[in-house]
Amino acid sequence: MNALFGRKLGMTRVYDDAGRSVPVTVVELGPNTVHQVKTEEKDGYRAVQLGFGEQKPQRVNRALTGHFSKAKAGFPKFVGEVRLDEIGMEDDGEYEVGQQIAVADVFEPGKKVDVRGVTVGKGFAGVMKRHGMRGQPSTHGTHEYFRHGGSIGNRKFPGRVFKNKRMPGHMGSTVVLQEGLEVFAIRPEDNAILIKGSVPGPKNGYVFVRKSLKH
Repeated sequence: MNALFGRKLGMTRVYDDAGRSVPVTVVELGPNTVHQVKTEEKDGYRAVQLGFGEQKPQRVNRALTGHFSKAKAGFPKFVGEVRLDEIGMEDDGEYEVGQQIAVADVFEPGKKVDVRGVTVGKGFAGVMKRHGMRGQPSTHGTHEYFRHGGSIGNRKFPGRVFKNKRMPGHMGSTVVLQEGLEVFAIRPEDNAILIKGSVPGPKNGYVFVRKSLKH
């Protein structure tokens, strides 16, 4: 397996061998439990369903209770699917339902990883916050138009607003893949991985970490 699901715990700083301060993001990564193995012959594509975390049985519906019970490893709080072609694995590997995959089994310090997460949602935002526009002049007759974006088109031609026009709207809460981040350290006793720099998502947000495909 070249990827795992985990939870972003937050950022801190650690010191390398030269005494330099290094900003890192701490991610609780694994252990992940294999709950289903999909094959080309049966499902049309190759994938492994992984579960992370744990929750009370009464919070799981009956259909998922029967599905998760096959692994005999509790009830995961988060479930995700890893497509084997997405993480660069040519063969199907030998995965069994109930198998546990730890962070130390997949990653090692000094290697590069790609991290995917959902960015922090910021709600409805105007053009100054969302796109960095400077707004309108505060003098020379400007009235109730200080933080607006200005003209967005012409009535005669093109007679409409072009697609992708920068305008107010929902900001954040989008899926982002950050590539080529370096693994600073692995802490198997805490099921944690320390990644240099920041990764997408809020604290306690779920993230997907895979071995880098380009670096």
